[in-house]
Amino acid sequence: MTLVTDRTAAFKSSRFRVISGALLVLAIVGGVFAYNHFFRTEPAPFFASDEDHFLFGSIGTEETDGIPYWIWLVLPRIFPEYLPAPGGYASLGVLSKDGHEMPVGFSKVTIGFERVGINCAICHAASYRLRPDDPPTVVAAAASHQMAPQQYVRFLFACASDPRFSADTIMAEIAKNYRLPLTERLLYRFAIIPGTRRAILRLKNQDAWMNDRPDWGRGRIDPFNPVKFGRLAQQVDATIGNSDMQPVWNLNAHAGGVFHWDGLNTNLQEVVLSSAIGDGANNKWVDRDFSRWNETDPRRMSSLRRIQNFIGAAKPPKYPLPIDATLAAAGATVFQGECASCHAFGGARTGALIPLEEIGTDRHRLDMWTPASAAAYNAYGEGHAWKFSRFRSTKGYASVPLDGIWLRAPYLHNGSVPSLGDLLKPAASRPTGFWRGYDVFDPISVGFVTAGREAERAGTWFDTTRPGNSNAGHAYGTMLPADKKRELIEYLRTF
Repeated sequence: MTLVTDRTAAFKSSRFRVISGALLVLAIVGGVFAYNHFFRTEPAPFFASDEDHFLFGSIGTEETDGIPYWIWLVLPRIFPEYLPAPGGYASLGVLSKDGHEMPVGFSKVTIGFERVGINCAICHAASYRLRPDDPPTVVAAAASHQMAPQQYVRFLFACASDPRFSADTIMAEIAKNYRLPLTERLLYRFAIIPGTRRAILRLKNQDAWMNDRPDWGRGRIDPFNPVKFGRLAQQVDATIGNSDMQPVWNLNAHAGGVFHWDGLNTNLQEVVLSSAIGDGANNKWVDRDFSRWNETDPRRMSSLRRIQNFIGAAKPPKYPLPIDATLAAAGATVFQGECASCHAFGGARTGALIPLEEIGTDRHRLDMWTPASAAAYNAYGEGHAWKFSRFRSTKGYASVPLDGIWLRAPYLHNGSVPSLGDLLKPAASRPTGFWRGYDVFDPISVGFVTAGREAERAGTWFDTTRPGNSNAGHAYGTMLPADKKRELIEYLRTF
């Protein structure tokens, strides 16, 4: 009896060991499978030029906010009715560059599976054409006057809210382009597609505050309320931060100056790091990237450091049309008398914050960024090597150098004045509405074409009577005689 019992116990023990071993093997295999398909990170694609890195490189947004590549690719084909026009993402003002798989402003990185994120160029790369039938010229570090970032986000929200955002529909569309391996098909069907839909709908709920404010339109964004209400966990308020996108070229020449329209930060490194965070990079990614800040080999260097290097040195493009040298020389004298103190490099007030009471432009942007918000951002990086300290709340708008001014339209911090010609008119004579986003250049007024069928087709309507959109203020030069205005505009073309 004892022998039988011993044999039974030994058998049970052996069976237990076999089952335990099998479960351990399954757990290991499952862990390896999960790691390989959800967490394994491959090095981000390397771009030899700093410009291409700026246009297509990763700033870490894929880890937290990245959209699975194959889903992102087919959404415009499944839901074209949620886009403003035919053409897929290009209808939103997304640009492309020959020889590159991804469009400008988007990066692709493998973290388990291929994911798409945004980068700085989504707001800081522009196109222009001299004639409607010209191919677009893409300018890195320019203000993305043609891009509609809010429409892009709302397109994703509309897709995820549609019952057709399902495994059956999306997998069928993917299969028209690429046959995923069996394991990836299973993952997409049962995990990635439903998980992506849930994530987008959560973001839609988090961003519901946008619906109570005027739309951004093309070439504009509210860059700090999303950070304020999200990462900084500030109470949702009624402030409007809608602002024109800014060029980010030649910033080394702005050293010691101020950054952002209201000068809310004075340190370029902090601006670059916080911009990545604002676009969706998480702190762990920023930690890893910042640890390579002092590397000199571009293949090992911090991604954000390469971006800082590029925007520090990038030069604005030269005016693409002939300039009347005699008229421009006369305009230089006008500029010295009317503009240089605030807008020439080395001007007495260049880089200063012009009080709202003096400049007279729309105040909403200033009201948006409060002392509490600045303090929260300065405290946000506590314990990290990149901790911030230069955020502040201000009472005025920054006077900046005018390098590349011909390609900065529309003008003022909220993009409420379509051209230099209009900016030199009294506020009461400026257009009260116009189409933004068409990229055909207007060489007479120095801006973009803002009226007509094609401008309407490509653009979004800008109404200066809406909150945050006022075109008042900046009365400098508005009382000049017409001939002096022509001279001044000719000189500004040389910048």
